[in-house]
Amino acid sequence: MAPAEDDISIEEKRVYAGSAGRTDAYVATGNGVVRVALSADKVGAFDMVAREPARDVAVLPRDAGPDLVGIAAADGLRVAPVGDEPEFEAVAADADPAVAVGAHAGAFLVAGEGGGIDRIEAADGGTDPAAASVGTVSEPRAIDGPLVAAGDGVHRVTGGDGAGATHALTPVGLDDARDVAGAGMPLAATASGLYWLGNGWMTALEGAAEAVAADGDGHAMAVVDGDLLVHAGERGTDAGERGTDAWDGETWRATELPVDESAVALGYGPGVSVAVTAAGTLCVDAGDGWRHQVVGVRDVAGVALAVVE
Repeated sequence: MAPAEDDISIEEKRVYAGSAGRTDAYVATGNGVVRVALSADKVGAFDMVAREPARDVAVLPRDAGPDLVGIAAADGLRVAPVGDEPEFEAVAADADPAVAVGAHAGAFLVAGEGGGIDRIEAADGGTDPAAASVGTVSEPRAIDGPLVAAGDGVHRVTGGDGAGATHALTPVGLDDARDVAGAGMPLAATASGLYWLGNGWMTALEGAAEAVAADGDGHAMAVVDGDLLVHAGERGTDAGERGTDAWDGETWRATELPVDESAVALGYGPGVSVAVTAAGTLCVDAGDGWRHQVVGVRDVAGVALAVVE
């Protein structure tokens, strides 16, 4: 393993984070959830904030009150407010273990091990929200925005916003989907390749695609055949304005992490890209190359970023 690139102390990183703003990366693992403090590409303190195994993690932005972190756990969805001392509590507990979680239109979308997809709205005042079923898929694997990746392909959650709105699950194609990115241009990682949604699903890269993430602003990352590839979009420009080939293979480039390890979880925060490896190394890029920190976890299943200050 390559040596860490930063030689500044944890205390110095904490001071930097306090003055420059902080984003927390929540890493879901088989041992629990690790929170890592980031400020641009500086990696600060990290600690275990939940000790139950987590299959996935997502952050739900809110206008009123702090954002919420949701984890897919054995007893369903567990939620905590973003903050210095998050305490995760089970909401809408279900006998079916949760295997994937995402955030869309003011609510969490949660996939159960048996294939059921539920929509759970955030609740205030200590009330326990009820889960509303939106449909069922075969072998759910990942959720991002309105998209669900499953063994029987990609599905989209449709329906209106607000109380009383109805929602449904619509299959939108492909097979053996492993991951999806629902921010901006829809992307799907499947056993046969990485796809983007143009006039139907278009091939971006061939090969076994295992993970994908996007920031909704033309930037994306994907793991294909074990390689980490980056799509460097133009900020503020809609992909459709750049032509129909804006997401084809020529728009992706390979990037080398500072460690000889494979990335298994990808995420974006304000101005930062994050890749977490199977060996438990968190890598962050704020535009000047990757920096990294070993966080000492294994069985990494997902990562989500939350703005703290």
